[in-house]
Amino acid sequence: MHHEIHPLRIIVMGVSGCGKSTLAQGLSLALALRMKDGDELHLPESVAKMSAGIPLEDADRWPWLDRIAAYLKNSEGHASESLGGIVACSALKKIYRDRIRKNAGPVVFIFLDGNAELIRDRMTQRLGHFMQAGLLDSQLHALEKPSLDETDVISLDIAQSVEAILQQALKNLKTSSTQAHTFSSLSI
Repeated sequence: MHHEIHPLRIIVMGVSGCGKSTLAQGLSLALALRMKDGDELHLPESVAKMSAGIPLEDADRWPWLDRIAAYLKNSEGHASESLGGIVACSALKKIYRDRIRKNAGPVVFIFLDGNAELIRDRMTQRLGHFMQAGLLDSQLHALEKPSLDETDVISLDIAQSVEAILQQALKNLKTSSTQAHTFSSLSI
């Protein structure tokens, strides 16, 4: 039986402060895939809003989500990066995830889930990040946790070490039915 191998496109998702960038960097190293922090794809106006403590509206997010999808879709166009890519992106609502799915092709979402107090504590310890801890409440309010019908989502609890989360993510990616054939072609 012949299985088509698709680039491994991963979105590490969750509210600000849950560890998206850290996990995405770890996966990037472990899987030898290029990685982009979704924050780098925001327009300067959106960064200015968030820096001022103003939550983004959907109108701010649509072009951002399209740039994320384009980054993942274009990850197959480079010979040295043909195995895919990883983006750390909040993807808070199902409609955002659906937009990425529609425009990027097959994607695996890794949802970093944790309680608000743990995340708030982590956010207050971060230095130099434009996302203010005060915006966490708006993100938690907007968050639509992935439902069981979103079969391309791996949910992980962040109340453990970064290394444990990374190992769980790798294990789940390897057994994910949507990506198993692609993942098996990677050397880790």
